Amino acid sequence: MALEIKLAQKLSQSLLMTPQLQQAIKLLQLGRLEYQEAIEKELLENPILEEIREEPEVKKEVEKDLRESEEAPIAPQKGESPVEWDDYLANFSDYRTTHFNNDPDEQPSYEANLTKQKDLADHIISQLCVTELNRTGKEILLQIVGNLDNNGYLCISNQEIAEACNCTEEEVLEVLELVQSLDPAGLAAHDLQECLLLQLGRLGLQDNIASKIVKDHLQRLEKRQYEQIAKIENVKIEDVYKGVKIIRRLNPYPGKQYSLNDTHYVVPDIFIIKDGNDYVVSLNEEGIPKLRVNPYYLELLNKKSNEANDEESKAYLTDRYKAASWLIKSIHQRQSTIFKVTESIVKFQRDFLDHGVSALKPLVLRDIAADINMHESTISRVTTNKYVHTPQGVFELKYFFTTGLKSEDGSVS
Repeated sequence: MALEIKLAQKLSQSLLMTPQLQQAIKLLQLGRLEYQEAIEKELLENPILEEIREEPEVKKEVEKDLRESEEAPIAPQKGESPVEWDDYLANFSDYRTTHFNNDPDEQPSYEANLTKQKDLADHIISQLCVTELNRTGKEILLQIVGNLDNNGYLCISNQEIAEACNCTEEEVLEVLELVQSLDPAGLAAHDLQECLLLQLGRLGLQDNIASKIVKDHLQRLEKRQYEQIAKIENVKIEDVYKGVKIIRRLNPYPGKQYSLNDTHYVVPDIFIIKDGNDYVVSLNEEGIPKLRVNPYYLELLNKKSNEANDEESKAYLTDRYKAASWLIKSIHQRQSTIFKVTESIVKFQRDFLDHGVSALKPLVLRDIAADINMHESTISRVTTNKYVHTPQGVFELKYFFTTGLKSEDGSVS
């Protein structure tokens, strides 16, 4: 069979990830702090961009600059299509609803945006929310949770708990085993030995040499007397080393990760405000620079000159102008997309806004994507690291997306 070389034409479509498109995607998925830093960085690097100040005197100058820039549009160069972003360049880069008055007095207070890190007690209770306990069991649980130290150890004996709750030690042990089965492993142990054994049992290593070392040779382990352990247990020294390696991976302080008392402040990206019987969405743009193209550089671009050095400067300014236009368009697109996604969430989760978490409905990204005619990946980027202030509290946008479970009353979140 002879081989031939032929030329053939093929028509196909492909998505080209241009730098401008990459920038738009990057801005879309940034959290509030990173988004603000990205804009400030562009302000420093691009002389074409400037921030609009909202003082009364500056507003008058802005309106004058807008009129001047509209009267002197940039003429496109040969072979290039006119830039289509002029409506963005001499305007604010914010995106606000016309139905909501952005009076600072009407927006939620700073304290309303506080969120506290979940402590150990909250973490335990949240895991037992679907567990039914009788009155005595609840009293025992409160005694256990209330007597855990910062490391997750139980600082009271089973007998003392039984006396405090007027119950038997068997009842205490039943609730204690329930707590010890929770995350993190090793929780509610009376001492280090019990803590490590609980973790080894969770790993299915209760019959391993590691468990034997913890049970009978904890002091020898501390003194690194591995040869004595091997001799007493009649095992190879290599097996002891393997057991020690497993023990070193355990956490002797399982509750420490929940012992921090720092208060974290969440600044919401969006406000959902109840207005009569309706809910109104408003973007929080406080602290976010509002951008436009500097009129001085617009005037320079519009000047005609045949000098070589002027042409070189004009080429640089034209490049910076295009970068500025893409940034402002990307900002506007980001704000518009967040606004649309939030409005759609309000539509689907109206019952949650009215009645709280018990009325949260099953919702997936595909539902929002279909509602506003966008791709699921876009919805995923929009809801990442974005927080919304609602009448029910401050939540991450991803909080509203949960799978459903079938019940007698239908599908529940």
